[in-house]
Amino acid sequence: MTMTAVALVLTLGLVQSTPPVAKATTGKDPDPQAGLAVQVALDRAGFSPGALDGAIGENTKKALTAYRAANGDEPPRVDPVQTYTITEQDAAGPFEPEIPSDLVDQAKLESLAYRTLLEAIAERFHSTPALLQRLNPDARFAAGETITVPNVDPMIIPAKAATPDAKGQPDVTVTVQKSTSALTVTDTAGKVIMYAPVTTGSEKDPLPIGDWKVNGVAINPPFRYNPDLFWDADPSQTKALIPPGPNNPVGVVWIDISKEHYGLHGTPEPAAIGRTESHGCVRLTNWDALRLASLVKPGTVVVFKE
Repeated sequence: MTMTAVALVLTLGLVQSTPPVAKATTGKDPDPQAGLAVQVALDRAGFSPGALDGAIGENTKKALTAYRAANGDEPPRVDPVQTYTITEQDAAGPFEPEIPSDLVDQAKLESLAYRTLLEAIAERFHSTPALLQRLNPDARFAAGETITVPNVDPMIIPAKAATPDAKGQPDVTVTVQKSTSALTVTDTAGKVIMYAPVTTGSEKDPLPIGDWKVNGVAINPPFRYNPDLFWDADPSQTKALIPPGPNNPVGVVWIDISKEHYGLHGTPEPAAIGRTESHGCVRLTNWDALRLASLVKPGTVVVFKE
């Protein structure tokens, strides 16, 4: 299946030194940047805590446990923040301030772009808008302004998926575990090279346990909404093509797998990953989905387990 075909058949089954990480993870830390330091260190090491919010919550604890298990140590300490100057291009958007919750109504929009510049910059630096506001209490978030952001590799949405080199791309296995709401990518030696929190199905749309394979990857795809595939859909609704964008139901990435109507994909709500339910598919933050997309290729094994 070509990348174009994959995109068209989507049907959603839906700066300062820091203290040692170990000290920052015990109890309620009084230093507001200590929690962020842990999250940034994990993110940079490929063990995502999800959306960075500066708090040592369940997603961060799970990521830290996974890193320790894989590496036998703490993630390397890094400066938790860096500076970024907002450009005119950033401020120009385009933005879509009013995005309806109804999927059929979303199909009437030209795109599902970011709602605001703040939302766009927050996602670029893997964080919540609230964290950026706490780091920059006096900021207007306007062109020319230099702000403080988490010290992570910024998310850049590529124009299209890279064509994987089947010979040059190392073999990996993607495992999604329902009980822990976690995804891991392991190399042929069994070493974990990526970890991320995920949202996996619900009671009415359970994760399809079993072994599957990647068919292909679509970047910034449109979404074909089919109400027949949603148990909670309004019976009066019709099929609709929802335009692409980071606030699209599948975010900026769709990784198609051999289970019909199922895939691994991004999300318009990164802060909800690992905390809510989905319509059966596996959701990640957009930046984690892009990272995952760079590691897989057609034929990559995907294991869904309890």
